[in-house]
Amino acid sequence: MTDITFHSGVPDKLAYACRLLRKAYRSNARVVVSGPADTLGRLDKLLWVFDDLEFIPHVHARAGATLPRAMASTPIWLVDAGVAPPHNDVLLQLGLEPQLDCEAFARVIEVVSNEPADRDAARRRWRQYEACGYRITHHVVGTA
Repeated sequence: MTDITFHSGVPDKLAYACRLLRKAYRSNARVVVSGPADTLGRLDKLLWVFDDLEFIPHVHARAGATLPRAMASTPIWLVDAGVAPPHNDVLLQLGLEPQLDCEAFARVIEVVSNEPADRDAARRRWRQYEACGYRITHHVVGTA
């Protein structure tokens, strides 16, 4: 069954996502990042400049666009909301809505900022995942 982890108290979701993606890439994990198109667009740009000494290979699958061939060999996939994500190891969720097909992934990571709307949406997602019987863990950023 899919393991779901909520990372809460994140001061900057995109910078935090970059660090998680760098760690995943270094461990050879394949990751799908789900979220609103504008968020993924900003993440796409940030991944190009995040680390001066290391490139994090990624591709952005935009809603309504033909999926690029390079996607098959790229470990990090940014997938706009509304685009069916491919099966993969890890799903990094940056949106406000629950990922309904999370059983396709071994692991789901929900990144939650300090913003009230984001925290409220995360609580709703937690309850929905819990109602579906998923095992959920919680990691508060900045704590051991």
